Amino acid sequence: MRLSSLLVLASLTAVIASMPTRADESQPLPNIVFILSDDHSYPFVGCYGQSEMKTPNLDRFAAEGMKFRRMFTGAPQCVPSRATFLTGRSPVACRITRFSSPLPRDEITYPEILKKEAGYFVGVLGRSYHLDGSGRGPDVSSRVFEANHLQTFKERFDYVDSTGQTTIPKTMEEFFNQRPKDKPYYLWVNFSDPHHPWDTGENPPEPAKVKVPGFLPDLPGVRSDLSRYMGEIEHMDGDFQGVLDIIKERAGLENTLIIFTGDNGMAFPSGKGNLHDPGLNVPLFVWWPGVVKPGGESSTLLSGEDVAPTCLEAAGVKVPNRISGKSFLPLLRGQDYEARKYVFAERGPHGSATFNENVNASGVDYSRAVRSDRYKLIYNVTPSHRYAPVDSGGDPSWQDIVKAHEGQELASEFETLWFTSPRAVYELYDLEQDPNELRNLAGQPDMKEVEQQLKEALQEKMILDYDYLPLPLAGAPKKKAGQKGTAQNDPSREKQFLQKDTNKDGVLSWEEFSKGRSQADAEAWFKARDQDGNGQLSHEEFVTSKVPHPPKKS
Repeated sequence: MRLSSLLVLASLTAVIASMPTRADESQPLPNIVFILSDDHSYPFVGCYGQSEMKTPNLDRFAAEGMKFRRMFTGAPQCVPSRATFLTGRSPVACRITRFSSPLPRDEITYPEILKKEAGYFVGVLGRSYHLDGSGRGPDVSSRVFEANHLQTFKERFDYVDSTGQTTIPKTMEEFFNQRPKDKPYYLWVNFSDPHHPWDTGENPPEPAKVKVPGFLPDLPGVRSDLSRYMGEIEHMDGDFQGVLDIIKERAGLENTLIIFTGDNGMAFPSGKGNLHDPGLNVPLFVWWPGVVKPGGESSTLLSGEDVAPTCLEAAGVKVPNRISGKSFLPLLRGQDYEARKYVFAERGPHGSATFNENVNASGVDYSRAVRSDRYKLIYNVTPSHRYAPVDSGGDPSWQDIVKAHEGQELASEFETLWFTSPRAVYELYDLEQDPNELRNLAGQPDMKEVEQQLKEALQEKMILDYDYLPLPLAGAPKKKAGQKGTAQNDPSREKQFLQKDTNKDGVLSWEEFSKGRSQADAEAWFKARDQDGNGQLSHEEFVTSKVPHPPKKS
């Protein structure tokens, strides 16, 4: 075995060994099913008010469980988004910054933790799960993957299949045949619908009757594509019920937590590959009989990072510190829940695109976003790359938009959004007044404070995740009189202390302080602030600490 392999193995062993075990082994373990649709934007399911769509199975499932309106994926592309779902960390934090990247071996997925700590039999099936490297790149990439053993999912999961949506019934039978009857199971099911091209719908809604969302112009090509897109979701609705039927027949649905969501948004302008809401906001339904009260609804901000800690807590497994997501299990149980203030998202290269003089934003775009309840800031690091939609540039919707642009018939807000070159470095939207994100408020004097707050939040996220892009704020931020420090969600250390003190005992334990930070960074800061060396931080040590930087290790 090569030295590099030994080092990787040692690192992996250390990471897993540090993970806490189940909190309460007396409770029966739930089976967990994670069902993922592909390129599926909110609100494109009948129960979200899309009356022209026929999705009776998803509608019934949502009514029997809990329906969420504001789940945001970690990226508007499938590979980095799926990495976030599986690790509970941002794409940058887990080093999935290219579409073709395999998940690094030392990035531990939550199904692996369920397997090791709670004895789950874990499987993945359906269309490609996308985290073993892209098969669409050049031969040299495949050779590198193979020579360095970078494709790891057959080691991570007990059952692995990626032959497609049409084989799901067969592969589910295989999964249940192989599952030991005395073990709980985790199953990740991947649909290919409604991924482009939209060709599986049999009787889609009539184009003349579809509701054109406000982020798109009302043009014949747009209506035609929306009809076909909705038809694919209707087709998937039938396959979704087929999955539930097989689970019921083979394992029963009692004590089974089922999560349905999308990997990213629709392949339309301002959708997939874009950090506007249609590229990130996806449906989310959660069903768990006896735990989730039927008919529940929530508009709480949720991130793709939050799925992993939620599933771990549902299985009674403590969440590792390296996971930055926030469990929403209390929401499912009808308990008090302190909502996150922000969600974050990232965009990088797409598909097998490479950099050249003619590249556009469809292939290569580097951007970051932070969203609160009301506002969103988008940071475009490559604004010179002209806008182009991902996957659907040749479709009727974009072709009609281009024709309207060339004929000077396109509304000014769409002209500015899609045909301005270079694009704005910063985009700032008031989502309460402008939910379709058509009026950029960045740089306006009356929005200066909001813009600064969002930049500070994004800055800290990028620092904590070791993001490689230039930070949005240059130099040291100026402190106001009396201000003691900064925090991700508020410039006051006082408020940060209150947020971190989750058990409200007036001190910060190591676990509370280190959550969401790298091990080395957290250790250095904790040691520097723990002035009495008692292994915890008092309010005074945290809030009034004058330590400018953690001491450097020799």
